[in-house]
Amino acid sequence: MCTSQRLTLIACTDERERDWNHYAEMATRLVFLGGGTLLRFEILAALCEPTLDIERLILDGTATAEQFLDVLANLPVEFSGDVVRLDERGSGFLSASGRGGDRVLYALQPKDVRFYLGMHDLIVQRELEMIA
Repeated sequence: MCTSQRLTLIACTDERERDWNHYAEMATRLVFLGGGTLLRFEILAALCEPTLDIERLILDGTATAEQFLDVLANLPVEFSGDVVRLDERGSGFLSASGRGGDRVLYALQPKDVRFYLGMHDLIVQRELEMIA
């Protein structure tokens, strides 16, 4: 499956919990993964697929802190996109590429999560207004 559109992988138990932006004119396409015991393997298989242009990975309530760190520790070296873990309180963590290719980890408060999701046009405007 070769696509020129950038992809955002979103692992969540129910994609209807958040008002994700599915509009066709988006610069990035949303691809949903389920949670579960094989999540790590699904993520790593997608990230290692050379025909996919994955911009970011979002773990929306599907990964424990330990699983999040396990995914980060096993990321392919070639993947330079963001990895975001969102929790049930609305806060989370962002792992992003830093200078020199090293990854940096940021703690996100709920307002930071809203800013990140809104800045990348991942949720629709009414979702932003509801959680503001």
